[in-house]
Amino acid sequence: MVDVQHWLAALPPALICLLVGGVIGVESMGIPLPGEIVLVSAALLAATGAVGPEWVAAAAATGAIIGDSVGYAVGRRGGRPLLERLGRRFPKHLGPAHLARAELSFARHGVWAVFFGRFVALLRILAGPLAGALRVPYRRFLVANAAGGLVWAFGTTYLLFYLGQAAEHWLKDISWAGLVLAVLAGVVSTAWLRRRAKRLHVSEPSDQPTPVPAA
Repeated sequence: MVDVQHWLAALPPALICLLVGGVIGVESMGIPLPGEIVLVSAALLAATGAVGPEWVAAAAATGAIIGDSVGYAVGRRGGRPLLERLGRRFPKHLGPAHLARAELSFARHGVWAVFFGRFVALLRILAGPLAGALRVPYRRFLVANAAGGLVWAFGTTYLLFYLGQAAEHWLKDISWAGLVLAVLAGVVSTAWLRRRAKRLHVSEPSDQPTPVPAA
């Protein structure tokens, strides 16, 4: 993550924001990319004044909402066969077991799986395509998608931004601040994801997951 942050630091602010939105958008379409790592790195970079945190958060939220909506449309058109093809292409991230767990989360939690899925690595990638494939009504999906994207993007960005500013103020040394912030970011992100994942935690799914009702 520190390497990503140093790489982003060499880019102009507008390009940083475009990259954040682009990576998160593609990830939300169903393609495994390190969207959260890019967001965390950009948020820590914002603490140094290299880019405005509001622009980083806005770019992340926009990418998340648009990417999930595109993923929804693709999933609705391609259905489960599309998800199975993605699973064969990315077996470590979207294999049959991952897909079955995500389907069961949708069956049990409905559109709440879209909202909280933004905080869980597996559902962050699969939420859009899976909601489309399972015919979740788009209006309900869009509300949960937008709410989750905004809370995740702005919450993560400003949390790390203020942590970064505090560390920089007290340590007075950017190199040490970067190291400490990297550790803090890892601890905070892990704790946050585990907390949200517990709410969506399910036992091993059966071979035939229950589909989500259409309405």
